[in-house]
Amino acid sequence: MDESHRYLRIALVVVGIAFLLIYPLTRIWPASWLWQPRQYEYEQMIIGIYATLGIFLLWASRKPEAHLSLIWFTVWSSIVHGVIMAVHAVIDPAERVHLLGDVPALILVAIVLGLLAPRKVIADAVRGTA
Repeated sequence: MDESHRYLRIALVVVGIAFLLIYPLTRIWPASWLWQPRQYEYEQMIIGIYATLGIFLLWASRKPEAHLSLIWFTVWSSIVHGVIMAVHAVIDPAERVHLLGDVPALILVAIVLGLLAPRKVIADAVRGTA
């Protein structure tokens, strides 16, 4: 296994664990991880989705090349989620603290996984040659 592959496996474990820790983060630093007014149903859904994604990323860390679509989903969904949250945080002054918490966290996830995930395999899959 090459060095970048090893770093990808480590990153998947770190991100997977981080996603599993979103619920505790909402309790430790709610201003930066929960939007106002509180919407408990939404909070439960988003925490459930990220906890599930965290478990699957931990699973993917065992053999990342077999889970590239999940890794790239995590990259692109993190970018989309982070950008949407950033726009709303800029528009609503009461939510600006998100620019210090969950927004940069999601963008960091996208950057790290995006830099470490193999691209050739994805390109081959898109062309149908994989």
